[in-house]
Amino acid sequence: MSNFVLTKQHLREVLIFCFNWKKSAAEAHQMLVEVYGDIAPTDKSCREWFRRFKDGDFSVEDKPRSGQPQKFEDKELKVLLEEGQTQTQEELAESLGVTQQAVSARLRAMGIIQTQGN
Repeated sequence: MSNFVLTKQHLREVLIFCFNWKKSAAEAHQMLVEVYGDIAPTDKSCREWFRRFKDGDFSVEDKPRSGQPQKFEDKELKVLLEEGQTQTQEELAESLGVTQQAVSARLRAMGIIQTQGN
C-alpha cells in the first residue's frame, strides 16, 4: 500500500504540469477527476489556477485572504514582549502577521493591559 498523501499543493503542481503541457483548464480538470474522483479540484478552481499561471504566478500557495483573522499563541506574543517591552501594538501585530486589534485583545486577555477605566 502506498504512503502517498494527496495534498492541495500536489494537485496544484499537477495543474502547472497540465498548463505547461498546453492543456486547457477544462482538460486538466477532467484528467484530475478521472484520476482522483471527488477529491479533484472543481472546474472553477482549475480555471482560477490557470488564470494565475497565465498571469505569471506559479506559486501553489494560497493567497492571504480577508476573513477569519490569523491565529497566534500567547507564547509567541510573550517571546516578542521579552525581546523588548517598548514595542508598540502595531509592531507586535506586524511581527505576528495579525491586526493590532488582535494583539490588543490578547494583551487584555493575558492581563498585560487593562481596559479603560480599570
